[in-house]
Amino acid sequence: MTRNCTVIADPVINSYPDGKNGVMTSEGEAELQALVERKLTNGHIQNNPKEMNGTLLESLRDELNIHHGSGESWHPPSPSPSPSRRAFGAQRQRGRSIDNMAVQPDRPTWNKQIEFTLAGIGTAVGLGNVWRFPYLCYRSGGGAFLVPYLFMLVVLGIPLLYMELIVGQYLRKGPVHVLEKVCPLLKGVGMATVAISFIMCTYYNVIITWALYYLFSSFQSPLPWQSCNNTWNRPNCTDHATNSSFSTTASQQFFNHKVLERTSGLEQPGILRWELFLLLVVAWILIYLCIFKGVKSTGKVVYFTALFPYIILLALLINNVQLPGALDGIKFFIVPVWEKLLSVQVWVNAAAQIFNSIGIGFGGLMTMASYNSFNNNVLRDTLTISIINSLTSILAGFVIFSAFGYMSHLQSIPVSELAVDGPGLVFVVYPQAFVTMPLAPLWAIIFFFMLLCLGLDSEFAMVEVMVTSLMDSYGKPILKYFRLKEILVLVVCSAAFLLGIPHVMQFGIYMFQLMDHYTAIVSIIFLAFFEVIAVCWVFGVGRLSDSLIEMTGKPPAMFFKVCWWIICPVLIGVILIFSVIEFKPARYEHYVYPAWAQGVGWIIALASIIWIPLAAIHTLWVLPGSFKERIRRSLTPFGLEKVPVVYPSGSGEIFPDAAVKL
Repeated sequence: MTRNCTVIADPVINSYPDGKNGVMTSEGEAELQALVERKLTNGHIQNNPKEMNGTLLESLRDELNIHHGSGESWHPPSPSPSPSRRAFGAQRQRGRSIDNMAVQPDRPTWNKQIEFTLAGIGTAVGLGNVWRFPYLCYRSGGGAFLVPYLFMLVVLGIPLLYMELIVGQYLRKGPVHVLEKVCPLLKGVGMATVAISFIMCTYYNVIITWALYYLFSSFQSPLPWQSCNNTWNRPNCTDHATNSSFSTTASQQFFNHKVLERTSGLEQPGILRWELFLLLVVAWILIYLCIFKGVKSTGKVVYFTALFPYIILLALLINNVQLPGALDGIKFFIVPVWEKLLSVQVWVNAAAQIFNSIGIGFGGLMTMASYNSFNNNVLRDTLTISIINSLTSILAGFVIFSAFGYMSHLQSIPVSELAVDGPGLVFVVYPQAFVTMPLAPLWAIIFFFMLLCLGLDSEFAMVEVMVTSLMDSYGKPILKYFRLKEILVLVVCSAAFLLGIPHVMQFGIYMFQLMDHYTAIVSIIFLAFFEVIAVCWVFGVGRLSDSLIEMTGKPPAMFFKVCWWIICPVLIGVILIFSVIEFKPARYEHYVYPAWAQGVGWIIALASIIWIPLAAIHTLWVLPGSFKERIRRSLTPFGLEKVPVVYPSGSGEIFPDAAVKL
């Protein structure tokens, strides 16, 4: 197939769907775009662009068989036999190719590739593994949760993580610009991932604050939650086995009445907890000191923060399995109640846990992958991160459900009737196990230091998503105003700190649960669905495969192609529909949120989701042409990009912000 083409300059971006009237289609336009970018990165051209104009144009004519005004035909070049060149040719035929390392030569990279792997493990393996996974597993009926969880891991978790790492590493951008490139109409998904990460980091750091409170409280013997002889204890407190089903353990009362001093609900906000406020300041200072230098500083920290937690979890497991009643808790964890599998909510919870734990839809791992070397083995990192993440969740499940069994033994009630919910799992169940161990204060110190490490790893990624996206979009004006990137990081951390202050008031736990429910369960399903549509269907499995070939020389397995093309979009779509139909409002223990609070929750959810329709409207507004042409271009990968104009020899000018019409 041939096209008659003539090179003319046009200051307006245009793309024509057909090859009529001597106008080149978007495929040819992208062909020239790729070659121009490569030429513009040549040292001679950068040093003396005016003198090289004619040479550049002649070079492009030779490579594309285009001659100005000659009317000669344009023929796609034959692909080279090497894997990288084959991928490059395939990408050109689909509409675009980028030499990413040349386009962004100054983008920092990890000092060693193992640093990305550890950072990825640290991001995926976080508080969600020792808190959210056991909590959702407990709420969903124990062993019945493991079946959909493992299923979602295989058909959703691993393929979608693979997808995110490929596009992040190939395009070398944060989520905002990645989604803008792969599907301009859905560029708002990238903005939404930044929004949801920022919202989560405002309240997620409160868990680190609680961990710091427990850490400092552990430097005493006996531990303050070890007995009921304290001023905050209620008459129904128990620190030993009892036949009363109305009793609560000493660790429960320490968390509710000492740490939180919680009120009865959102209707009673109470006062600021100054101890928690100061610890929140300390937590954000720690975050800032760990990430203010970017990946260079984060890469050093993760050597410790990603590996240390496993030592503690193994030690706790060895201790907990020896406690009375531990076997009952483990049975509850691994023996499914098959009737629970008929509940759609169990499947929705399993999918939400996969997204939350691995970080799909949050942009954290996509951002970190953008700092990889271009030829990094993406599949190896995908399997390492996802499998270690799930094994950690299951390990934490054995640890906490053995402690559940011990608590049910103390209170003489079934495991299924224990009054624990939300973050209380970490700060009630685990501390209860410490008091049975020799050197209890030492174990408590080590455990809460581990929680600190887990929380910091996850928080790194959330803050880095915002910082990277701002730098990718407004890097020059930001650096002109702030001078240093470190100041931008400080501004982001300060803003998140201020928004987190309500969580350290006496009603903070209710705010925390409300935000977590509508952000981490409701919003993330919407984001994951539109991200999969943008990457798998609009950008296309073909382009995704070619990108991987260009980076590694190997195509993805057929299993991943089937998952990307059919299974992931359809399954997430079904989950999204049923999650809306059978939506259940947020709750905390026995507290039912009032209608106005549920409304606030939906506003929180919309704070991230709203960017998707707003950005779609903006894309259609800024694109030229008829409405049909705008729709077509908005659904074309790289449809918003401006193509450099190369004027004929002698004009002496290159205008990179104009378009080429061929």
